[in-house]
Amino acid sequence: MSITVTGTIQRRDIGMGAWAFVTDEGTTYEIPRSTDKKLLQTGQKAKVTGQVREDVMTSAMIGPVLEVKSFEILS
Repeated sequence: MSITVTGTIQRRDIGMGAWAFVTDEGTTYEIPRSTDKKLLQTGQKAKVTGQVREDVMTSAMIGPVLEVKSFEILS
């Protein structure tokens, strides 16, 4: 299932580090490290479209994994 959400990128200091996407509604998703580096910048506001991966687990376990398909940087 594809979702589109607006929120902010955060870097979490858990283990080797993890990227989080916190939506404007307060939901936290974990963003894979393989995501486009243009998106992975702490404090960056973006609109993200992607798929929540129910079949993926991570060591950080900060929220469901959101596989980003596309994004738009917001100012």
